[in-house]
Amino acid sequence: MPYFVYKISPPRQLEHLDTVEQYQQAREIVRARRQNEPRENGVEYRLIYARQQGEAEKLLSTPRDTRVIGED
Repeated sequence: MPYFVYKISPPRQLEHLDTVEQYQQAREIVRARRQNEPRENGVEYRLIYARQQGEAEKLLSTPRDTRVIGED
């Protein structure tokens, strides 16, 4: 399965940048883009491992549940 690299702009707008087969290559692409982007813009760069582009976009657009550590 390939790794998909995405640019996520507010409000959760996905832009597919690249598809690569190796994790190291995808990680390098994301790191390089993060270094060139000012944090104030609110833009994120993410890589995701999925079978196809549609699955990757679905996973990235679905909000995550808040993490619960321990019990109250």
